[in-house]
Amino acid sequence: MDALENGGLSPESIDAAFDEIRKDDLDWSAGRCFAYVFSAGEDVGAVAKRAYTAFMTENALDPTSFPSLVRMENEVVQIAAELAHGDAAVGNFTSGGTESILLAVKTARDHGRAERGIERANIVVPDSVHPAFHKAAHYFGLDVTSVPVRKDFRADPAAMAAAIDENTVLVVGSAPSYAQGVIDPIPELAAAAADRGTLMHVDACVGGFFLPFLEQAGHAVPAFDFRVPGVTSMSLDLHKHGYCPKGASIVMYSDPDLRRYQLFSHTRWAGYGITNATVQSSRGGASVAAAWAVLRYIGADRYRKLQTEVRACVLDLCNGVNAIDGLHVLGEPDGSLLAFSSDSLDVFSLVDAMREKKWYIQPQFGHDHVPKSVHLTVTPINVPHRDAFLADLAQCVAELRVSTSQDSPPADPMAAMAAAFVSGQLSIPDAVSAIGADPARTAGDSAAINRVLDALPAEHAEAVLREYFHQMYASS
Repeated sequence: MDALENGGLSPESIDAAFDEIRKDDLDWSAGRCFAYVFSAGEDVGAVAKRAYTAFMTENALDPTSFPSLVRMENEVVQIAAELAHGDAAVGNFTSGGTESILLAVKTARDHGRAERGIERANIVVPDSVHPAFHKAAHYFGLDVTSVPVRKDFRADPAAMAAAIDENTVLVVGSAPSYAQGVIDPIPELAAAAADRGTLMHVDACVGGFFLPFLEQAGHAVPAFDFRVPGVTSMSLDLHKHGYCPKGASIVMYSDPDLRRYQLFSHTRWAGYGITNATVQSSRGGASVAAAWAVLRYIGADRYRKLQTEVRACVLDLCNGVNAIDGLHVLGEPDGSLLAFSSDSLDVFSLVDAMREKKWYIQPQFGHDHVPKSVHLTVTPINVPHRDAFLADLAQCVAELRVSTSQDSPPADPMAAMAAAFVSGQLSIPDAVSAIGADPARTAGDSAAINRVLDALPAEHAEAVLREYFHQMYASS
């Protein structure tokens, strides 16, 4: 169905088409998907849908035309600021964590240029930082100094302090980092940034609406927000543990004057004067209305309950994983994320084995001293299924151990393929084809593909992934 029908389709035909189109999608509603979707229940979804449709035609491009959107955005930002203890903080609603991070990096670049005369700026990050910071630097012409994390997978404050130079405009820490779910030592990082007169950003896209409610419920949470001297900006995703529809995030600044460097305006054309608070110009009102409604509907008491239940599930999963011979959790996760690895089994094959049992868990490549691993994002919809998950995980581990011991390992073609690609004997499109990466396929034997990508040098793995996605979005 790629041609536009002359007469259009009936609503019933469209519904039927949706059923066919989504037949290969992950069934997140069954609670067996540990990634991508954050659901707090069908009732929350119903409230979000009502609010979304109520404001789906309004446009925040001109806030004077739709003051309702300005009011809701300001109120949502104020809720986030109170959770982050930002008494004077200001911010804006964005389309997601990446846009929030883009704006924070752009603000730091422009602030460094205006206040410190820096023309070629850099940011200092732990190598566990979200790739959105590398994307922002790529887009905006900054250099990135990426510092290895400690053995506990947290940022190394001494090494990061040593990496700060006269052109550093931003130091970054995570609360928590995505890959291992641990909170970086934010007070030490912020102190190092302040000592050198540079800004400090906390990426709390995952933790921003999780950790505060956990702390309110009596759990010990490491310091990470605007209470920490030297923290100048934060990103917090509403569409993660705020349980709002995609895409919804907040970028905030402790000093209102910093936000001025985020804004863009233009009058040098024969059209209307334009000022944008975020990357986008036209901004639909649906996402901010849905976020406003979900926050108000759930309320603080239920947020505390939801986040406490998720945290208990994470601890149970950590204990359960560590009890399975051959598996171990990486580090000591602080929030709703965890990762585990194995010294004796191929974790990529384990991911595929669990997929056969209708579980979706996320494979992660190794980097530096961090081994390849399996990642879990735990949300309320996963909580009732922890025991079933651990039982299937233990069974898959046992079966993989038997098959690994019985089968004589064949010659692994991965090293040869990687060498051929790096030497130029294998082109990027040929590499995508050779590893069996079919852009039209959404599931199947992904372990072999992940083993190749994990074996390749990063710049070559990235080239293969770009080609894969290029072909995916060009496929009919």
